[in-house]
Amino acid sequence: MPAVSVAHLAKSYGTIHAVRDVGFEVERGEVFALLGPNGAGKTTTIEILEGFRPRDAGEVDVLGFDPGDRRTQRRLRSRLGIVLQELAVEPFFSVRQVLSRSAGLYPNARPVDEVIGLVGLSEKSDARVKTLSGGQQRRLDVGLGIIGNPDLLFLDEPTTGLDPSGRRASWDLVRQLADEGTTVILTTHYMDEVEALADQVAVLADGKIVASGTPSSIGGRDVGTATIRFRLPDDVSADDLPVPSRSASGGEMEIRTEQELPVLHALIDWALGRGIELPGLTVNRVTLEDVYLRLTKSPDAETEREVS
Repeated sequence: MPAVSVAHLAKSYGTIHAVRDVGFEVERGEVFALLGPNGAGKTTTIEILEGFRPRDAGEVDVLGFDPGDRRTQRRLRSRLGIVLQELAVEPFFSVRQVLSRSAGLYPNARPVDEVIGLVGLSEKSDARVKTLSGGQQRRLDVGLGIIGNPDLLFLDEPTTGLDPSGRRASWDLVRQLADEGTTVILTTHYMDEVEALADQVAVLADGKIVASGTPSSIGGRDVGTATIRFRLPDDVSADDLPVPSRSASGGEMEIRTEQELPVLHALIDWALGRGIELPGLTVNRVTLEDVYLRLTKSPDAETEREVS
């Protein structure tokens, strides 16, 4: 069974339709990215999955439970980890005290020292929360999310405020959790984070799923025009190339084609046959950010402003 199954989900606030006929599945041990601009319906969808908001229609199954069933909500939440954008943590408690108190709420909590090490706060374990930097507090937020050893972890913008090193460490932790079998539902505005972590992606706009798939294929990223870029030696002219090209920024040459394999073959054969280097040779299709912006700025997404 999937960890999460959603079908025909709907939620309205008066005349405003926040979520309309949303459906998706998240496999166990998968990292699933739910994307969308502010007001697209992400928050409403996630809160319904967590059991904090009732739905108007549709079917939702989370780890075998209906999150809207109050009779089983406690059992479900004991298996969930939630990392919000901002958590209210007592500023005068130490990192260890905060995590120890939360660990007592779960039947199968991770060891506190293990969690402190996983989130990179070993040197701050006895420091008061108020003395932590913004990035360190964000790491503590993640620690609170995983202290219960959850089967399903919700991560809302988990790397906001982290420096590049902290972001990469957080990515490594998410990969480790997924490898251990934890299912992760991720919301983020960083497309590089999606490409680094997500197995599957769904994009919400105007309360509906407008596209879904893998990060490499969503929105047709795996088909269409490819851009080949490289630099030529000073003594080689663009006119000598075996395929049409044009000058691009930074002194590079650029070739745009829908047949990148034969074009690359011709280009590389030509270069090898003449002993010519092609520094900086890259092949790129449309970026995930380009696809995301196109999907969320479609006319359908702008018919009315929705609440999140």
